[in-house]
Amino acid sequence: MTTRDRLTGIAVALLWGMNFLAIRTGLDHFPPYFFAALRFLVIAIPVVIFVPRPQVPVRWLLLYGVGFGVLQFTFLYWAMNTGMPTGLASLVQQSSAPMTVVLGAVLLRERVGTRQITGIVVAVVGMVAIGWDRFAHASLLPLLLTLCGAFGWALGNIGSRQARSDSPMRLMLWMTVIPPLPMLALSAAVEGPTAGWSALGSSFAPEGWPALAGLAYIVLLGTIVGSGLWTMLMSRYPASTVAPFSLLVPVVGIGSSWLVLGERPTALALAGGVLVVGGCLFGITRRRTPAGIGEPSAGPAPEAATVALATPEPART
Repeated sequence: MTTRDRLTGIAVALLWGMNFLAIRTGLDHFPPYFFAALRFLVIAIPVVIFVPRPQVPVRWLLLYGVGFGVLQFTFLYWAMNTGMPTGLASLVQQSSAPMTVVLGAVLLRERVGTRQITGIVVAVVGMVAIGWDRFAHASLLPLLLTLCGAFGWALGNIGSRQARSDSPMRLMLWMTVIPPLPMLALSAAVEGPTAGWSALGSSFAPEGWPALAGLAYIVLLGTIVGSGLWTMLMSRYPASTVAPFSLLVPVVGIGSSWLVLGERPTALALAGGVLVVGGCLFGITRRRTPAGIGEPSAGPAPEAATVALATPEPART
């Protein structure tokens, strides 16, 4: 990998890590379900008009959109709206990686190696540590909701993997067409039919500009620029080379939340985070063949390709 592409990978991690601050800013003004619908709606409209639909089976496109778009962000925004710290949310979202491995084994009968199992176990231990910390210091509900969001991300990974599109960027863009209508319906049912639209109208007043700036960041920098650069890297290198850059996202998320929002994670939460990230990194990389053996190194693990391909922001947030 060239120095320029390494810097590009780091830039994507920075964009996605800062994305959680933008989400926090948006949630301070918009109802969570409406905000989730809005972030996809502003992308979906031009996509339907200008971007040709990828030639993939509709069922896999629907699974990708429902899992990654509807379930992930319904639960993530709900969690952050009920007290999940911004930095910790960026970390817990990484649990989608071991969940993807498990779903691949159960649903697709993919082989899971010892290295992957070890990584899953380490990551689960980290999640237990974080859960224990949340239970001791605050409500456990936001953590459970964030884990549900990560599970939705994992389901979306399965959908994107099974779609087998020859144009991943078009697939990602058309995924955004699926969430707006069900999310708007959920918003109308739970938050009220006018709550979100009233918040949108008031966002054009000076006090609402930060929320609009957060929305613009999520759409333009977090999704279009971040995912575009990620897709470019994925087209040049094996997934196992690119995927580890996504593990920098929670580092940026926690660090920026600490600096900007004053969120100070406890020592136990940080230790659990190290285990989660370390387990994910260990599980998505393969041990290289020692020099001199004369055999080619193994290809990227299946879940590495899935996670790297289908991560538009966290922690894909």
